[in-house]
Amino acid sequence: MTISTTARIHPLAFVEDGAVIGENVTIGPFCHVGPKVVLGDGGVLMSHVVVTGRTTVGRNVRIHSMAVVGGDPQSVHHGGEETTLDIGDNCVIRESVTINTGTAGGGGRTVIGDNNLFLACSHVAHDCHLGSHIILSNAALLAGHVKVEDRVIIGGGAAVHQFSRIGRQAFIGGMTGVAYDVIPYGMLHGNPGVLDGLNVVGMTRAGIERATIHRVRKAYKEIFEGEGSIRANAERIRPDFADCGEALEILDFIAADANRALSSPNRNKG
Repeated sequence: MTISTTARIHPLAFVEDGAVIGENVTIGPFCHVGPKVVLGDGGVLMSHVVVTGRTTVGRNVRIHSMAVVGGDPQSVHHGGEETTLDIGDNCVIRESVTINTGTAGGGGRTVIGDNNLFLACSHVAHDCHLGSHIILSNAALLAGHVKVEDRVIIGGGAAVHQFSRIGRQAFIGGMTGVAYDVIPYGMLHGNPGVLDGLNVVGMTRAGIERATIHRVRKAYKEIFEGEGSIRANAERIRPDFADCGEALEILDFIAADANRALSSPNRNKG
C-alpha cells in the first residue's frame, strides 16, 4: 500500500493493502478502497463510497456518497477475468453512480476522459469509452460498449443501447431511448429516439460561427432529406463540404461504421 503523507483518511474508512493514494486525497467515513485502486492527487471520496477493481482515478476527481466505481461488469459473459477502469482528471461523480470495468470479450477496458459530470444514479456499463466534458444527467444509463464523444449532454432518464455511438456535442433529451447511432451535433428526442435537427445552442456556445452553422444545417438537410439513402447522400455531398470541418465530421462519422444503423428524422429511412 502506498499512501501519500498528505492524504487525509477518516479512521472509519477501509483502504486495502496495495492501494495507491495520491497527494492531498481525502477519504471520508465508511469508504472502501480496493487493493488494486489508484487514486490521483487531490481526489475526494465523500462517504460510503466504494472504489474497487483494477481502477485508476485521475487527479481532482470528486466522488459522492453511495457511488460504486470499478465494480465487476454486469454481463453474463463475464467469467471473473481481471479487467480495468480508467477515469481521467477533474470528473465529478455524484450520489449512487455506478461505473463498471470492462469485459475480456470487449477489450477489457472501460475508459472515461477528463472534466466529466455524472449526476445521481447514472450508470456507465462495461467497455464504454467516453471522451471529455460530457454530462450524464440523473439516471441516464449507458449499456455496454457505448462510445460517447466530447461535450455530449445526455438528459435525465435517457437510456443508450449497447454498442451505440454518440458523436461530439450531440444532445440527447430526457427520457430518450437511443437505439441507433447519433451524429455529431445531432439532437435526439423521444422513445425510440428521433433526430430532431442540430444542437444549434451547443454549437453557438462552443464558438462556432453562424455561417458555419448554416453550412452544417445545409449538409444535414441534404443527408437526411435527400432522395437517396443516408449513406449515399453523405458520400454524394462530401466534395461540396470539403472546406467545412464540422460538416466533414458528420460525414466521417456516418462513413466510419457502415454496419451501424443511424438515428434519423424518419425512422423508416436508412
